[in-house]
Amino acid sequence: MAIEKLGMMHVPPVANVGGGGAGGKVSLGNDFADMLQDFTAKSIDAQTQGETMSLKAVDKKADLVDIVTAISNAEVTLDTVVTIRDRAIQAYQEIIRMPV
Repeated sequence: MAIEKLGMMHVPPVANVGGGGAGGKVSLGNDFADMLQDFTAKSIDAQTQGETMSLKAVDKKADLVDIVTAISNAEVTLDTVVTIRDRAIQAYQEIIRMPV
């Protein structure tokens, strides 16, 4: 659901390829899409929790340790999302530069 909100397309399943796993085959498509969707949902939850704890800090309804922990978690999550985005853009640019 979070992926549709961001306007991302669903990654189609990829056929099993050899090399890896107990049976010698690795299924990529749905596993990658599920992992990406799960990561996106957890990232949004971390940001929301950080914002909620910030609002509780203003009202003095939360413990300082909980506030700092939630905000630090949100910050690390945002840094991770930005790093993944930058790496994906860099990989895309390298693919575009490949001679055909």
